[in-house]
Amino acid sequence: MKLNGSQILIETLLEQGTDTIFGYPGGAVLNIYDELYKYSDRIRHVLTAHEQGASHAADGYARATGKVGVCLATSGPGATNLVTGIATAFMDSIPMVAITGNVGTALIGRDSFQEVYIAGITMPITKHNFVVRKVEELADTIRLAFEIAMSGRPGPVLIDIPKDVTAAMCEFEHKPAVQPRPHPQIHHDEIKKMADMINASERPVIFFGGGVISSGASELLEQLIHRADIPACHAMMGIGALKCDDPLNMGMIGMHGWVSAGRAADKADLLIALGTRFSDRVATKMGDFATSARIVQVDIDPAEVNKNIEVDHNVIGDVRDVLEAVLPLIDHAEHIPWKEQIATWKKRMDYRPKDDDSVIRPHQLMRTIDALLSKDDIVVTDVGQHQMWAAQFAGRETPRTFLSSGGLGTMGYGYGAAIGAKTARPDRKVVHITGDGSFHMNLNEMCTAVSYNLPVVTVIVDNAVLGMVRQWQTSFYGHRYSNTDPHRKTDFVKLAEAFGAKGVRCETLAQVEAALREALQADGPVIIDAVVDKDERVLPFIPAGETINSVVVD
Repeated sequence: MKLNGSQILIETLLEQGTDTIFGYPGGAVLNIYDELYKYSDRIRHVLTAHEQGASHAADGYARATGKVGVCLATSGPGATNLVTGIATAFMDSIPMVAITGNVGTALIGRDSFQEVYIAGITMPITKHNFVVRKVEELADTIRLAFEIAMSGRPGPVLIDIPKDVTAAMCEFEHKPAVQPRPHPQIHHDEIKKMADMINASERPVIFFGGGVISSGASELLEQLIHRADIPACHAMMGIGALKCDDPLNMGMIGMHGWVSAGRAADKADLLIALGTRFSDRVATKMGDFATSARIVQVDIDPAEVNKNIEVDHNVIGDVRDVLEAVLPLIDHAEHIPWKEQIATWKKRMDYRPKDDDSVIRPHQLMRTIDALLSKDDIVVTDVGQHQMWAAQFAGRETPRTFLSSGGLGTMGYGYGAAIGAKTARPDRKVVHITGDGSFHMNLNEMCTAVSYNLPVVTVIVDNAVLGMVRQWQTSFYGHRYSNTDPHRKTDFVKLAEAFGAKGVRCETLAQVEAALREALQADGPVIIDAVVDKDERVLPFIPAGETINSVVVD
């Protein structure tokens, strides 16, 4: 059948299983939006307030489901507004297809109105990108983009489509949805060596990250740690892969991780890294991390091996495939003295904040949120102190229930991502935890939640300062609070009401609990302004460039 480029785009997206597009219209994509109007009974378009919100929503959709998220923007500023969201997805290995319109092919390179070379701009932050110059190439380009986005280490792919291509006609034929490319072949000798190292170890530690979640390997991870009796810790991206109350789960490691987990990694004789890249927030001093241990790294991306930390052995492959291969070779073991030592560190060294029900203490706020959510409900964070408090205390223990910008650390990520998660999973409650600084970045997306009547509950950890940067100024810059106390007068309750949402201000823990209970039953978006002291700090805290031996706990 003969279709125009816009019809081919939508038919091919439907072919790939796309049910939702997040975007914002403009001149270069008018043909596409005209067809979206006609296809509205088959594919949903969510109009965000800003293209950055659309890219974060596509990211949140992908993190909550494991499917490829799709966003759409017009040329020029519409396309460049996607950049931060694309980079966020790239750093955290999130599958996304970003579609941008561009000026007609005859106008490209002439500095035309709203023309920008978005393929060049996004080249460092995509797995691949395409400029489609012929309508005959469009369908197969879209199929290839999906294949690339979901294969191997997932990530974003951009497709730039000139306006005349969206109007041109050609023959179109449906094809089956593309599948991810085969995973790298795993070599038995590498698996055997990994198993031998595990079986010979007396002080093993597993360190896992987001690769465990993206590969669907959580259950296999649990089997491994219990068969071999291996304590495990995780990067922030690994939250949800193990149950919080699992006795072998030591919790988060790194700059704001638990001291006992950091000490265990430091004193281990074997560290097995699964689907994690040894970022500087974990290996805070690259040359002095886990120096007592032999290190095994399992990753689907060979570029990550020996990039930050020199390892003794590596296995290139999907974490799920590797664990399935290695488990039959693992001996049942007990490491009682090692676990007792870790328990001693946990008792003596781990940070234990004090409760105070007369105010809102961050750890109690996060535990209250956790207590009122089911294990399958979703927590989305922005970036800053509140993000670390949520990572420490919000208690997510099911894969794809903790969504947060890890690698790029994008303030303003949260509201768009929460909209994407709620759109993808209407059966789940979604709580968006943010700070007043992050919320000011993209609060415009409140209108999106209101327009689509999405019951996203936003909890603003409101200390009226830019808390994480201010904490560093307190510790290392002589209390010189340069531009971290903005003296903003925003009334978040009135702001919520102006957007058409419900707002409530809380100053005690009891008020927060009551407000949360009501908000979680609401049929639309709610903003809870939770006032906390500006001097609350995220602890523990390893100063940049230091090791676990320099950790600040009090």
